[in-house]
Amino acid sequence: MWTVIYIAPTAKIAERIQSRLEGEGFLVRVRAINLVKPQYEILVPSGEVQEVQEVLGSILHM
Repeated sequence: MWTVIYIAPTAKIAERIQSRLEGEGFLVRVRAINLVKPQYEILVPSGEVQEVQEVLGSILHM
């Protein structure tokens, strides 16, 4: 099962996060939501949420 860990405001940010997480060895999916004002869900397997959150924190604070 996949879990949403972050909602990115733009496709560019979503792609950057996806690339960085995949570079750390995580499986990542990006899904567009809200067609009026596009946003993007970043999803990872439920079993990896805790580890991904630690890495995500460092990505977002750069």
